[in-house]
Amino acid sequence: MKNSKFDLEDRLIDFGVHMIKLSESIDKRREASRHLSSQLVRSGTSPGIHYGEAQAAESRKDFIHKMKLILKELRETRGNLKMSAKANLCLNPESTSEGIEECSELIAIFVKSIQTAERNGRKTETEKQNNRSTEKPKK
Repeated sequence: MKNSKFDLEDRLIDFGVHMIKLSESIDKRREASRHLSSQLVRSGTSPGIHYGEAQAAESRKDFIHKMKLILKELRETRGNLKMSAKANLCLNPESTSEGIEECSELIAIFVKSIQTAERNGRKTETEKQNNRSTEKPKK
């Protein structure tokens, strides 16, 4: 996969398309191949679909929850990719390696985004508590 600077949504969509194409290149004569191919499509396209939900989250807590779901799907996809590679299921091993690399980069992005959102949430909560403690009592 080409690793240029993309909007994250575009990158997730491109990753999902890559997983679809990769699954189509898997030799599906074996049961394990069919299973992993199906799993790749499901878990590999899910992040691109669910990213919009995270962007429309109703609260910071909701945003973090949705981002964690995307992270979970990315980790599952990376596991499926590694398994496919070790079992030599894909007819194009280079495409699998590229998928693993891109998936790892996306995982790193989501881990940092979640950490930042959680840290900002804690800062906001601390600021609210500080403001409450410095308010003058009403008479």
